[in-house]
Amino acid sequence: MRRLQVYTSLWAMQPHDQTGVKLPLDQVCAMVAEAGFDGMAIDLGASDVAVAHAVRPHMEAQGLTPLIVAFPKTTQSLEDTLHMAADFGAPFVDVIGQVMPIALDDMVPVIETWIGMAERIGVPVQFETHRNCITNDLYTTLQLLDRIPQMQMCADLSHYVVDREFWFPLSNHDMGLISRILQRSDSFQGRVASRQQIQLQLDFPQHQKWVDLFKGWWREGLADWRARNASGDCIFVCELGPPEYAMTDAQGREMSNRWEEAQVIMHWVRAIWDDLGGNG
Repeated sequence: MRRLQVYTSLWAMQPHDQTGVKLPLDQVCAMVAEAGFDGMAIDLGASDVAVAHAVRPHMEAQGLTPLIVAFPKTTQSLEDTLHMAADFGAPFVDVIGQVMPIALDDMVPVIETWIGMAERIGVPVQFETHRNCITNDLYTTLQLLDRIPQMQMCADLSHYVVDREFWFPLSNHDMGLISRILQRSDSFQGRVASRQQIQLQLDFPQHQKWVDLFKGWWREGLADWRARNASGDCIFVCELGPPEYAMTDAQGREMSNRWEEAQVIMHWVRAIWDDLGGNG
């Protein structure tokens, strides 16, 4: 059986809207569960291990599955996070590797070491498409995928839209490059970017061409995942970050309600999944 599991992010919930108020962790978890999310990503770059342990009982009380997002600064430091993820019952660890060799030949053993470490501990790893990490550049990441067949991705395509400054509409060549990423992606993250902004407001008229582009990519990615997987959970994380990811006005007030937007993305993605055949 195949299931779509939609998560949000603890980082996105601290704060969750324009008020700037950071709610207590028990209230955050209750809101997330009541809204219909299946889990929540715990970002160890935005918080720390102490926060992860603090939020864990509240997530368990609400039936939310934790996903661990790691930012290892050394090759060996990922090991502790993998053990923690195993203890938490996380489906995998999303790696945003801070070990960043310049040469491709030096990157390959880093990725292979992390994959081997994950296999030994028994927790899968996926490598997020993200700026300021080992997968910073789209072209280099595609070369890594060619060199390392077992390397699987978590597709947050917003980073590559900004990093490559893709013109709209994208060329067939550039769309093909993104398709190559999607074909190796085992999970996905929900945020809409443009060539100059990492996180756009979903309902602004001038942003609709980018919204449509990302919805098309999410459909492509989910369809490809289904073609490769006869069973298992496909995880989609709605990750709408607070300022400075979120744009603000002259008074520092966010220009949209991210909590409402996260739920909009959740409904979009579930509708796409159902249109592709749903669970089963």
